[in-house]
Amino acid sequence: MTTTSHDYDLIVLGGGSGGLAAAFRAAQHGKRVAMLEPDELGGTCVNVGCVPKKAMWLAADLAGRIGLARTMGFDVPLRPVLSWKELIVHRQGYIENIHVSYRKRLDETGVVRVPRRGRLLDAHTVECSDGVRISGEHIVLATGAHPQRPDIPGADLGLVSDDFFNLCDAPAQVAIVGGGYIAVELAGLLQALGSRVTLLVRGGRLLDRFDGELAAQLADNLCHQGVRIQFDYRLRELQRDSEGDRVRVLGHDGPLDSVFDTVFFAIGRRGNSQDMGLEQVGVQIGERGEVVVDEWQTTSVPSVYALGDLAGKEGLTPVAIATARHLMDRLFGGKPQAKMDFNNIPSVVFSHPPLGKVGLGEEEARLQFDDVRVYHSNFRPMLQALADGTQRSMFKLVCVGPDERVVGVHLLGEAADEILQGFAVAVKMGATKAQFDATVAIHPTSAEEIVLM
Repeated sequence: MTTTSHDYDLIVLGGGSGGLAAAFRAAQHGKRVAMLEPDELGGTCVNVGCVPKKAMWLAADLAGRIGLARTMGFDVPLRPVLSWKELIVHRQGYIENIHVSYRKRLDETGVVRVPRRGRLLDAHTVECSDGVRISGEHIVLATGAHPQRPDIPGADLGLVSDDFFNLCDAPAQVAIVGGGYIAVELAGLLQALGSRVTLLVRGGRLLDRFDGELAAQLADNLCHQGVRIQFDYRLRELQRDSEGDRVRVLGHDGPLDSVFDTVFFAIGRRGNSQDMGLEQVGVQIGERGEVVVDEWQTTSVPSVYALGDLAGKEGLTPVAIATARHLMDRLFGGKPQAKMDFNNIPSVVFSHPPLGKVGLGEEEARLQFDDVRVYHSNFRPMLQALADGTQRSMFKLVCVGPDERVVGVHLLGEAADEILQGFAVAVKMGATKAQFDATVAIHPTSAEEIVLM
């Protein structure tokens, strides 16, 4: 083992997905590692993000399927009742199992967990919130991000996405401010689980980072589910209703002046870079609180690195994990060229139904290539057709060049999240439309549409 004058080879600030991945991989390389995390292990993803969100999404999906079952002849109550408290018990039990697994692995790998916040004193020294100072040859910043509130009167009357997981029942009337993936996910969840949801979207469409045609179809699906969507809405302020327990929403243009039981803000996230001493030691901070890094995850201070949501690139858990492992392999694993490839990263919005993408959208492809061809399939999946449902799926391929290399796969529909993973491999490998066409379809499935367009 290489020894230095520092207490540790690596100090990690943050015990979320990226921080844990960095600590585990460095320990695997035989390095001395300390990880500072004052809260529960797992960060946003495990505690107030991916994991509890997917648990609630699964419950909402079951609610939809129960309704379809009744339509198809099953003797199901018209309005089956969900016990949120029981659902939360299952959800939190699952999360606690993850916490136990992390704690066990930290012990097994010899990573020292310090349950404190950390602040940089210089390029190699961290001061813990209890005053103890430790030094490290390398420091990784992985403290994540937090949801923002708008700068408007009455903003404190609204909740943020983290607060969703404190609910013990579905509020009757809910307004969600935002049109991104968190807003869309919350809207679908709450509507399916008993709320009456209104989406207040500042722009003219949902999901700016996803394909416009699929986003429009998703908006139509949400409307059929009962979600009210108000586009081009500019929120002015929130007020406490005269009765004291509800919130009035006021817009600049006045089309909506309504009272809700709960208002959620889902307008973006900001990096957790405050009060960490970063500016004082020369670490550059961006406009949204993100730590500025180069392609190697290195900050403006050579011994300090940042990754995950804090680095402000792709706010996805698997990206944070992969980035951390590449960084540790470069620093400690004898792979000097190891770095994260941010191209063709698949991502999914857990809407109802889910919407996913990998690669370029049609507009992006047309900006980069002269020869672009697009293939579509818009259909009702079999279960919806059997139950005379209104939900539609839309699949789209974006191809470029004379060989029609597939540079984008975009899926809206049942099981899109599961289908996309395999096709992401094909896009990463540079597959062509002809190779898709030559693949025998699995029938009857929604996935077959991708190879039959």
